[in-house]
Amino acid sequence: MSMNSKFTGILKNIEDSLEKALPSNATPSWIADSFGSLPPAVLAEHFDNLITPNKQLIELGGKRWRPLLMLLCYQMSKEKTKKVVLSEEQTYSLTPLVEFVHTASLIHDDIEDGADLRRGKPAAHITYGTDTAINAASWLYFEAPVCINSQDISAEEKLVFYQTYTQELRCLHLGQAMDIWWHRNPEIFPKEDEYLAMVKNKTGRLASLAAKIGGLAGGLSIEEAEKLGNTAANIGIGFQIIDDVINLTTGNPGKKRGDDIVEGKKSLPVIMHVAAHQEDKAAISECMKQAGKEGINSPAVEKCISILEKGSCIEKAAKRGIELIKENSALMDSEDIKELFISMVPPAFL
Repeated sequence: MSMNSKFTGILKNIEDSLEKALPSNATPSWIADSFGSLPPAVLAEHFDNLITPNKQLIELGGKRWRPLLMLLCYQMSKEKTKKVVLSEEQTYSLTPLVEFVHTASLIHDDIEDGADLRRGKPAAHITYGTDTAINAASWLYFEAPVCINSQDISAEEKLVFYQTYTQELRCLHLGQAMDIWWHRNPEIFPKEDEYLAMVKNKTGRLASLAAKIGGLAGGLSIEEAEKLGNTAANIGIGFQIIDDVINLTTGNPGKKRGDDIVEGKKSLPVIMHVAAHQEDKAAISECMKQAGKEGINSPAVEKCISILEKGSCIEKAAKRGIELIKENSALMDSEDIKELFISMVPPAFL
């Protein structure tokens, strides 16, 4: 997925903000901001066990579309309100609220799913050990809102940012709980509305968080930011559906085709197919069980995909995803935001 070159400057500032918020080496000022006063016996390598697993994943790339969305929502909101809570420079410093959460959730996802690869490299728990990866990612959730502390705004305004961040984070974990329950139970196939609710929480909330933070920084009321966040969450659902489809066709970048089947994921194409072809439910369930035991090279992976390809569920799911992206992008009062989302859609889906 490529992005319009007009966003190059914003993306560079985002990278600079991430580097400042999570330096490679723990400086005295960074330690003071993050941990306050510590016993002298705490050594540099102790901080490394927190920083390095997260830093490595961040440096492997990622699209950074969520922090970019945050900045574009800030600019859009500033134009609308003609007043701001934070300057543009201050808003850039809130990048960790969005990207750190995303990074931490990926590390935890890989552990929970038993995934070996992330962005084409060994997952954090493979490289550093499960205990270190869990602890480092969990810490990053708490490290992210440190950026709110440094803002020169009132305590009441800081509280709004804190409440927004923590509520979205709780919803993200609710969505993950739903997803885990379904893929731990191969015989359970949720209904389509249940799936959409799960994705809106698990995936959509990251887009919602980005939009809300940008909107609030740009002067939107809490109610206006909530509406903006809901629109962004629906767009996030659309992109997750596209990822579902890619997983069953070409395979997602850095992963192998059909790894959702190994993980027992009840993606939208699977749910739509089972709803239309109940006679295939048992066979798909058995394929997921077998693939879960044997791994990505199990013949059950391709067998399951072939069952799904007999119907039109993959094409229908792709259409649903594109519709969500286009319909909700049209609700954004920003041509830049619309361009961003269209540029992220793989050409084959347009």
